[in-house]
Amino acid sequence: MSILDIRVLGDPVLRKATKRVTEITDELKKLIADMFETMYAAEGIGLAAPQVGRSERLTVVDVEGAKFALINPEIVSTDGANEKGEEGCLSIPDIYGDVERPGTVTIRATDENGNDVEVTGSELLGRCIQHEIDHLDGKLFIDYLSPLKRKAAMAKWEKGKAEYPGFIRKVRSEVKGEHHHETEM
Repeated sequence: MSILDIRVLGDPVLRKATKRVTEITDELKKLIADMFETMYAAEGIGLAAPQVGRSERLTVVDVEGAKFALINPEIVSTDGANEKGEEGCLSIPDIYGDVERPGTVTIRATDENGNDVEVTGSELLGRCIQHEIDHLDGKLFIDYLSPLKRKAAMAKWEKGKAEYPGFIRKVRSEVKGEHHHETEM
């Protein structure tokens, strides 16, 4: 397994819609394993393929032991009132904002073994799944912020983005992030 570089805000790959996976290959299974390893090394709870520079419709999540590789995930339904919660993103380090999302989401996907799965998530799991599916559609959590809060977040990002030349965030397993936050996805 390998730790992959994470693409940060400004890399065009983060704004492109992904392509459906048509075949589960050994290469795809290796990518899934590498994405889990990268997510854990970066101390995140979710990671989508565009965040590691890939175009496959694929994401991995691990929220409080609910661990999934989701291939071609699609939202089937949402339920409950919208809830506001703080989100962060491994591709926009140290930037956080309150995002309103449905309280519960049900998705259908394929797992790494080719099995069809249906997952229902509430609270942090539901939020994480919705956040990751947004990545697969080229959308970021900052897109949900009010114009004023988005402007403040972008001003903060402008001050820190020089740490990521080429829009690349290097992650190392032996170095834990100083600013880990449980809502980084």
